[in-house]
Amino acid sequence: MKLVTAAEMRQLEAAAIAAGSSEAQLMEEAGLAVAQESWMLLGTLEGRRILVLAGPGNNGGDGLVAARHLYDWGAEVAVYFPKGHRDASRLEELRAREIPLLMGDDDPDGRQLAAQLAAADLVIDALLGIGQRLPLDPADPIARALAALATTRSSYQPPKIVAVDVPTGLDCDTGAVDPLLVRPDITVTFGLPKVGMYQLPGSDAVGRVQVIDIGIPKDAVDAVPLELITSRWVRQHLPARPADANKGTFGRVLVVGGSNRYRGAVALAAAGAYRAGAGLVTIATLEDLARDLAAAIPEATWLPQPAGPDGSLSGEAAIALRAEWAAARAAVIGPGLSLTDDTRAFTWAALPDTADCAGGVVVDADALNALAAMDDAPARLHPRAILTPHPGEMARLLRTTVPEVQRDRLGAARAAADRFGCTVVLKGAHTVVAAPGGRAALCPFANPLLATAGSGDVLAGIIAGYLAQGADPFTAARLGVYLHAAVAEALEAEYGRAGLLAGEIAARLPRIVRDLTQS
Repeated sequence: MKLVTAAEMRQLEAAAIAAGSSEAQLMEEAGLAVAQESWMLLGTLEGRRILVLAGPGNNGGDGLVAARHLYDWGAEVAVYFPKGHRDASRLEELRAREIPLLMGDDDPDGRQLAAQLAAADLVIDALLGIGQRLPLDPADPIARALAALATTRSSYQPPKIVAVDVPTGLDCDTGAVDPLLVRPDITVTFGLPKVGMYQLPGSDAVGRVQVIDIGIPKDAVDAVPLELITSRWVRQHLPARPADANKGTFGRVLVVGGSNRYRGAVALAAAGAYRAGAGLVTIATLEDLARDLAAAIPEATWLPQPAGPDGSLSGEAAIALRAEWAAARAAVIGPGLSLTDDTRAFTWAALPDTADCAGGVVVDADALNALAAMDDAPARLHPRAILTPHPGEMARLLRTTVPEVQRDRLGAARAAADRFGCTVVLKGAHTVVAAPGGRAALCPFANPLLATAGSGDVLAGIIAGYLAQGADPFTAARLGVYLHAAVAEALEAEYGRAGLLAGEIAARLPRIVRDLTQS
């Protein structure tokens, strides 16, 4: 499923018109869909009272089409215009049916609006569409209408709400939400869903999203560079598991990391790779860690390394491991590394050697922080690399601030992918996966169960596991991101919103994949 910005949606609408549609036809399709979804939400229309809050533009026009259909199907319909409307022909269609048309200019104290809202079984928010700009002006008539709707929504018997295309008060590009936004039960969006519907806080403010086809040409949709990762896509791209396979079929993953402070991270990454289906995992870590962890993950093989002066892998270890990268199909570098002078020297020396991994390498944790300080960082990465920063690490990579990253997560991920010339996974709610050139994907899930120590190590291992099985970096990253988050979604009914351990994410992964492939 593709996602679009407001500007991209306007281009798609223009493409539909160039292909033979008209603006009036697009509005008819949109308004009919809103009416149908409203009917399904109510279950029946006979005797039901519906109030359409109509803005002055095309979003309001969609609402007028919906009002006409709902009236024709038996509902009691009224339309309230906080700021009037310019489409005279559609207004005449409603007047011909004697549908009450209430103007905000004639209701200075808002009593008519309050009475209509109190009597309504359903309210259609057709005030502002994809062109709205935040923040809303509290003195604007549209803002006053939203405030009245919020008051009614908190009443003893609140009406249901259907939003037309986007809820009023949502920035459909960033997911920013105005304080006046009233969360609908359902948002009926046209053509393609909008980016802001899958970025917090917007994703919590849209209710259920119903996407309606309004005749956008397929080739125009295919050219959209942003997609939502879906279960259907994951099923289609999971690596094959032939019956005559052996462990070599599914590749070897090399996990490199660990320090005296972060002792379990390499084991978590290795477990993630194994649970994703890798045939063999080798762990290169400090000698004492290898001894301590061997019993915790006996399936792994080990490459023990002496500790440097700072208690982590040293530059000399990078030389010792030089031949090992080519022996692995995929690798993870970074889990459990402390940010020390040893780590900086090791990461600087090791990164160019990771190009010998045929499938690619996942660069995680303090390897990212070491990378961020390198003046020649892009030159030390291969295009098959996958960077997996959280917002703090991303801020260091882009030499900006966490608030700036979070303000435009999609833009930050795309900027990093272009700067470093490789796939980037910006972790967090609705994780972003970006490739150089603007192609990107969003995870549909935002679940605090994943906000636990070691969760990122498991994700790095999962992604490497799919690299080892032959997935390209952008595909492996999307598979790992979706399935890692799907574990939390599946376990929320059992755990609630807290208490999941990182090791449990890895342990549950095969069952999630099984359920997905059998659904």
